[in-house]
Amino acid sequence: MQKKNQHLGALITTLKRQAIEKQRPLWKRIASDLEKPSRQRRAVNLWKLDKFAKDGEIVIVPGKVLGDGVLTKKVTVAAFSYSAEARKKLDKNAITISELLKKQPDGKGIRIMG
Repeated sequence: MQKKNQHLGALITTLKRQAIEKQRPLWKRIASDLEKPSRQRRAVNLWKLDKFAKDGEIVIVPGKVLGDGVLTKKVTVAAFSYSAEARKKLDKNAITISELLKKQPDGKGIRIMG
């Protein structure tokens, strides 16, 4: 029997609604990525974020952020989940996708990583 994460289901519904209301394909893309089984969702290490993200950028990871590496740039990272080490290293720069959706409902200036 498969257990469904209620928080994840609510987030996907909210993202789809936002995509339709604001006509932003970014949120639809994030919702479809989060609908995948957990084994197929993205997992991104901090070193990869540091390598590809630009300073001052907002990055969204539709999956999990892992703590391998160091983030030397000032980057805001939004993800569905974080490892304990990644959360500790990112400190105040780590937010949830729900928080990002409230801060920037238009979805402009956000880069998908994975």
